[in-house]
Amino acid sequence: MQRPPIRRRGATARAATRTPLTWLLSAAAVLTALLALAWSSAVQARSAPDSFADLAERLLPTVVNIQTSQTIEGGQAEQFEEFFKEFFERRGEGGEPPPQQQRRGSSLGSGFIIEPSGFIVTNHHVIADADEVEVVLSDGTSLDATIVGSDKDTDLALLKVETDRPLPATTWGDSDETRIGDWVVAIGNPFGLGGTVTAGIVSARQRDINAGRYDNFIQTDAAINKGNSGGPMFNMDGEVIGINTAIFSPSGGSVGIGFATPSSMARNIIAQLRDTGEVRRGWLGVRIQNVTDELAEGLRLDRPRGALVAAVTEGGPAESGGIEQGDVILEFNGREVPEMRRLPAMVAETSVGSTVDVTIWRKNAEKKLRITIGELEAEQVATAPATQTPPEAKPKAMESLGLALGEITPELRSRFSLDEGAKGVVIVEVKDGSSGAEKGLKAGDVIVEVDQEEVATPADVVEKVERAKSEGYRVVTLLVFRQGDFQWVAVRIDQS
Repeated sequence: MQRPPIRRRGATARAATRTPLTWLLSAAAVLTALLALAWSSAVQARSAPDSFADLAERLLPTVVNIQTSQTIEGGQAEQFEEFFKEFFERRGEGGEPPPQQQRRGSSLGSGFIIEPSGFIVTNHHVIADADEVEVVLSDGTSLDATIVGSDKDTDLALLKVETDRPLPATTWGDSDETRIGDWVVAIGNPFGLGGTVTAGIVSARQRDINAGRYDNFIQTDAAINKGNSGGPMFNMDGEVIGINTAIFSPSGGSVGIGFATPSSMARNIIAQLRDTGEVRRGWLGVRIQNVTDELAEGLRLDRPRGALVAAVTEGGPAESGGIEQGDVILEFNGREVPEMRRLPAMVAETSVGSTVDVTIWRKNAEKKLRITIGELEAEQVATAPATQTPPEAKPKAMESLGLALGEITPELRSRFSLDEGAKGVVIVEVKDGSSGAEKGLKAGDVIVEVDQEEVATPADVVEKVERAKSEGYRVVTLLVFRQGDFQWVAVRIDQS
């Protein structure tokens, strides 16, 4: 009888010794497969649903139709509709009344219930100047509503109805977590047709449509038409992440470009209206401008970002906290300031009297400050008046910027109508085709600072520009005072 080959026995033994390692590798493979399956499931969970029916059925009772009426003057109805804003047609009985004749007008809009006790959110423009406001629930019940408060700047309003039963209410979601491409559902009262459901995706975020200083809209391609104003935009969890506010439409109907106020902004405004009937906004006390590519280079920033302080209000929170003209605000209250237009909303949303951390860029370095936020008043103007008059001097040519400069004399003050308190170096002439002309500098502009250092004489300007040139910089930043306003300008240095 032949013995089994030793080779086979050896192979079996070696296989036996690898069994623990083989088991580990197998377990790792199984775990990898499970993770891949979980990732795949998560991706599929974010894809388009088979139907929006269950979500719509749950949310429709929380959305209401709003009808208002008011007395208006004949011939003024057309003034109630603006470009971008979806105000509603005013209808009167009979023919067109003669000018100045009073008549009754009506409008239609949407809203949503935020508390079972009867608090309802809508747009300010839906109820603006209304004598009577009526809310129609999803079951057809009509209730008279009172206006708790409204805020024109963010186009938000809060209503209250009295009811003997709890009403179905919505819940707020976090719009900051919403991503471009996420599915959303809009419910409203387009053209007075009652509860209508549309769906689409988030097309863009942080849209500025020139509606006001707090523009920060969510853009969607979900169909939004006249009458949808004030209605909610829901995420797939059924949470309100926006209030449908405006459309862009040459035709007057939906072309797939609608805008909603994000819940991150609206929630705080509505809470203040709920508690006090008015809105108190934070105030920093600065006038700011955008940081362009050239300004970023002149300020020695790594990239264009933040809000450049053009002026600081005397006695305001910013001055008290140490912010200076020429600082770039990079972070506010723990949030990055990606561009200038985001800062006003951040400040406005901050509680009056609270103290926040502010990170600034000053003279090539970051610095942290603590600022106590004030309250924005309608009459407050963020400007910093100058007070001192510099000594006289003769005009001086500066070829590297294409400028002729002079100290502010009575003759130049009169010629260029300069403010009595203006200080700095006045531009007497700008050479055609020069870098100064390219940036729009004009005779009569006053240079207050060069690269964030004050200048009092033409020699100061020349010295600082030549120093920047010798250090290899291609751009200098000038703080320019023109007709009562400060502005930062980045000017290319002529290297010839």
